[in-house]
Order: sequence, then structure tokens, then C-alpha cells
Amino acid sequence: MTKADIASLSELLADPKKILIIPHKNPDGDAMGSTLALCHYLRGQGHKARVMAPNEYPKFLKWLPGNDQVLVYDRNPEAGNRYIREAAVIFTLDFNDLDRAHTMSPMLKEATGTFVMVDHHEEPKDYAQITFSDPKKGSTCEMVYDLICALGGQARITSDMAQCLYTGIMTDSGSFRFPSTTGTTHRIVADLIDRGADNSAIHQRIYDTNNPSRLQLLGKALNNMVILPEFRTAYITLSQEELDSANYKKGDTEGFVNYGLSLKNIIFAVIFIENTEEGIIKISFRSQGDFEVNQFSKHHFSGGGHMNAAGGRSSASLEDTVSRFLDLLPQYQDKLNA
Repeated sequence: MTKADIASLSELLADPKKILIIPHKNPDGDAMGSTLALCHYLRGQGHKARVMAPNEYPKFLKWLPGNDQVLVYDRNPEAGNRYIREAAVIFTLDFNDLDRAHTMSPMLKEATGTFVMVDHHEEPKDYAQITFSDPKKGSTCEMVYDLICALGGQARITSDMAQCLYTGIMTDSGSFRFPSTTGTTHRIVADLIDRGADNSAIHQRIYDTNNPSRLQLLGKALNNMVILPEFRTAYITLSQEELDSANYKKGDTEGFVNYGLSLKNIIFAVIFIENTEEGIIKISFRSQGDFEVNQFSKHHFSGGGHMNAAGGRSSASLEDTVSRFLDLLPQYQDKLNA
């Protein structure tokens, strides 16, 4: 964050404005935590701020303070388009390409408001007038905390804001176990706890939300796991039929991909999830060490993300997608066994 960018943002926010704050499609804990925390802060500064998510997000995030006022674009595009047209400032958080806003992207590309990007993914696009981009940061929530402090607002971080920010940092750091977790991360978290983030309760709300159908789905996923020791790789498949039989709801497969990494000598884990409504196979990649899943996803599955956590997609069938993945692995055998 440069002093010039902070000065530009401070000047932009010097008087009350209509502000729209947008996370990416299929928002996760970091996306919703960062947008809601920023919304609380801006409202406290006298702005008319609103969070609008492109589509629905998991039920285990619906407890976040301010959730009851989140607009979901897919529910009412007409109202959503009006908010986009009327916004003087549009913050995009936890993504850096307007196409990641899904069905909202055409309207966003025509918007006349000033765009402010806050994001920690690689290769940001240049649509924003003010850009805060730092791929070395473990979460966008950590960046929002830094941004609020840079604007002189650390003392104004409320309990609601602290809970939102803690949630995003915790989820995007894999409960503080990913390599992107630094001493600075822990110092920020300590401050958030002091300001009202109940770390134990937040962890319980996010992770202790199992129901019988989700556990049944996890059982199917683990039963479908294939281990490839020669590539130090494990992958899981879930068909639409298997999802339907377990009464799947958005967010139910959260964290399933990480079970592969819990196996000894496995450093590359993947889950392939069929989505017949969108006509795609959604793919999540995870790794340990130096194997760059963001590059793997970008080159082969129209995706991207972070070095050890990325996503992708395929328009082929589930069987053909897995077959293509298996054909690719020999190219990476040396890197996977390094």
C-alpha cells in the first residue's frame, strides 16, 4: 500500500457517498468477512455502504454481523443493477478480474463509479482507479485491516468488524497453518481478539456445522478418494447424482479437498465436483511445499489462485476431466517428487 494510494482513497472518502462493496462469485469466509468488515467501517464514517454478493454463499457464514443486509444479485438483478448504476464508489474485494463477479460483470464493466480493488491474488487486471494488490498477504481480510489502520481507523474497529476480519483470516489461512501465515498475521489476530473477536465461538460456527447429510457426503467423498503414491497425489470425485443423494447444499463440500493432504507423503490434493446446472466440473487444488497449484490450474483448467490453493473448471464430463488430469501428472512427476 503506497502513501499515494492511501491519500487518493482518503480524498475519495472525504465526504459521504453511496458505496457498493462486492465479493467474488461463490463468496467464501475471506470474501464475506472482508466486505462486511469494510461495510461496517464505511457506515461508521457516514457513508451509505452496501454489500452485494453475486450469488448465494454458505449457510455457515450467515451469522456474520451485517449478513441480514447483504444483497444477493442473482435474487434480484434489476435492483442490483440499480445499485451499480447509483454507486459513486465500488469496492471489489478478494478478486481482481471483473469476470469473477459472474452475472454482475457486464453491468460492472459499464459502471461510472470509482473502482477500488483490494485483493491478494496474482495478476490483477487494471479496471480499478485505486488498486491495493499484495499476493504475499494470506487474506484480503488482513489487507482490509491494514487499510483501515492506514486510514487512521484502527481505534474504530468494532467487535462486529473484528469478528468479520478474524473469520476471513482464519478461513483463508487454513486455521493459521498455511505458509502465508506470518508473525504479522498473528499480531493482527491478537488485536482483533482484543477488540471483540471471539476466536473459539467463530471457529465453532465455521467448522462445527455438520449435519447427517453432510457427513454422508463426506463419506462418499472419502470412499471415492484415489491415491497415486508415484505422484504423491490424491484426488476425490463427486458426481451430481452423489451430491443430490446427500441433499447437497452450497458449502457442504468445504474443506473436503484437504483430507487428501492429511495423508502421509501426499503433497497434491484435488477434488472434482460435477455441477450439471452450470454444465461444468468445479475443481479445487491444494498442495504443500513448492508445488504451484495456481500455475497448474491456470495452464490446464482455466483457473488460478494461490501457490498452495487454487480453483479451476472444466466443460468436459467428469470422467473426461479426471482422465485429462491423470494424463497431465507424468509431466509433473519430477516436481511432485522433488
